[in-house]
Amino acid sequence: MTEQTIEYPTDQLVRYTFADQDVRGELVQLTSSYQSLIRGHQYPPAVQQALGEMMAAVSLLTATLKFEGHIAVQLQGNGPLNFIAVNGNHHQELRGIARVRGDITATDIRSMIGKGELVITLEPEHGERYQGVTSSDADSIAEMLENYFMQSEQLATKIWLHADGEHAAGMLLQRLPASGKDMTGFEHLATLTDTITEQELYSLPAEQLLHRLYHEETVHLYPAQKVSFVCGCSRERTLDALASVPVEQLREILQTDGEIVMTCDYCLTEYRFKESDFA
Repeated sequence: MTEQTIEYPTDQLVRYTFADQDVRGELVQLTSSYQSLIRGHQYPPAVQQALGEMMAAVSLLTATLKFEGHIAVQLQGNGPLNFIAVNGNHHQELRGIARVRGDITATDIRSMIGKGELVITLEPEHGERYQGVTSSDADSIAEMLENYFMQSEQLATKIWLHADGEHAAGMLLQRLPASGKDMTGFEHLATLTDTITEQELYSLPAEQLLHRLYHEETVHLYPAQKVSFVCGCSRERTLDALASVPVEQLREILQTDGEIVMTCDYCLTEYRFKESDFA
């Protein structure tokens, strides 16, 4: 018997609403962008998983924003995984990084991060910068974000995040601000969404997945938005960064090594500069 090849959905985010419920939803499925984000970094499997979940989460959060600009989600603590961050913008262009300073023995996020905090920074292209902070005292990244929404936005939000080193995916349900106090519809949809498996979330096309979950509901699906890994580094930007280094220090490195080598933390691209580049 020939083994069936699964064709995973392309990297995309879709938004959807319900005709009879004051709830909005989002679904993101990532493969190539996630693999580009972790490629070459030699992260332990548990850290790869955390980065995938964080990447899916930032995509979902970016889709909830009502402005053009950037978002950064950082998780930092005193554990062996002391820093993990993913940045994104309204074009769904994402990049991320993790810093490991000790052996990863326990692989749950609480043990890896230790005592710390989740920081969400919003930078609109027009308007004031905003930063929100919540404790990392939770059993999952999804739970941390749900706590953040309840504390800062007072919006009931349910988030599902999965990643396995190859694929990452996430779903979000959120009550609309004008929905009143009745939680029945939201809780019913959350119960339905709880039935989806990790593999289904990775592999089913969005329309088929939503039909499987909500076939008794009238769901309005909006056009999909492409999600991509975009580092944003360049030779010119790297050279600009070197402009802040004292000239004597640059000369000393050039005299010793003959060149200055800079490696991008996000995509690991190497940029090499000779003395003539600084003329």
